[in-house]
Amino acid sequence: MGNRSVKKQYNNETLFLRPSAPHSPSLARPSASSSPVESPLSSKEPSSRRSEAWLPGTNDPKIMPASRHRAPSRRPLWILAPILLVCMALVALYVHPLQRYSACYFFSSSGHGDKFSIYIHASREKPEHISSLFVGKEIHSEKVAWGKISMVDAEKRLLANALQDIDNQHFVLLSDSCVPLHKFDYIYNYLLGINISFIDGFKDPGPHGAGRYSEHMLPEIEKEDFRKGAQWFSIKRQHAVLILADSVYYTKFKLYCRPRMEGRNCYADEHYLPTLFHMVDPGGIANWSVTHVDWSEGKWHPKAYRARDVTFDLLKNIISIDESIHVTSDSKKVVQRRPCLWNGMKRPCYLFARKFYPEALNSLMHLLSNLTII
Repeated sequence: MGNRSVKKQYNNETLFLRPSAPHSPSLARPSASSSPVESPLSSKEPSSRRSEAWLPGTNDPKIMPASRHRAPSRRPLWILAPILLVCMALVALYVHPLQRYSACYFFSSSGHGDKFSIYIHASREKPEHISSLFVGKEIHSEKVAWGKISMVDAEKRLLANALQDIDNQHFVLLSDSCVPLHKFDYIYNYLLGINISFIDGFKDPGPHGAGRYSEHMLPEIEKEDFRKGAQWFSIKRQHAVLILADSVYYTKFKLYCRPRMEGRNCYADEHYLPTLFHMVDPGGIANWSVTHVDWSEGKWHPKAYRARDVTFDLLKNIISIDESIHVTSDSKKVVQRRPCLWNGMKRPCYLFARKFYPEALNSLMHLLSNLTII
């Protein structure tokens, strides 16, 4: 079953995880004297602030609390939310692992079973879960079509469910073809040791960037503010609440960012969040995703790795990347580089990588276990 044929058959699925702060000598939590970037939308807002979210299983909104300030004694939780965007006839790399492997390998998380929560937005044709880790974790799902606003809706549905647990403090969206590049503790410290969200976004004046903008988005969204980026976010709780609370910008993208609309192909999942956060909280995000994707082949879909492609050098090279690179889609092909800064220090950009076929699992298990974490 080729990639092209399965793309039209998938719906989606999701997973959320939560860690508690272990010590990691390779990436320590910032000290009180450090100065992480402060977001204007910090969780210091009064708890009386309310926002709309979806009531799981219905189309009706509900009122839910915004992010709350957590006392130092409470251990924050983080969430991994993968949205499965491939045909469920395929065995997902970590959502449906081979019987002899623990699903917890995804985070090298032996002993961390009480530190994460899971939510799955699954295809209606999903197979039976092999691992008990994923049993009973499905939320109410709706059909998802590639490139359409239903992809954003699935993300919002996942966030709405996860936000009901006040302890969930960080949310990571991944696909079923993702793999972790580091151990559980490293990923935890990287994400919770900084006060910003990782939402990919850049200004692309070319046909696949600003060329997808519609003047119908005025006056709320001007062409100058239109941004592009990967959908694989890693966000703080206050930003998850903001996504659910937004209706103004979301409506513009729902109505005027669609494939084959007015002679242009606009994909909401590539533009909605980058544009939203560029406009409402540009200082609260890092403009790169912590999930590595290889678009070097210049196709509509990123490079997909099979077992024969997975080598020590491939994984080491991805882990070593410390600059975020974007290339404009116009004739100039301008390369935009920026260092990946973690609390002001240059760090490796990526915690996860995609796209890997299930057949690559054995090679990944062997190589990742022997890689030295940078």
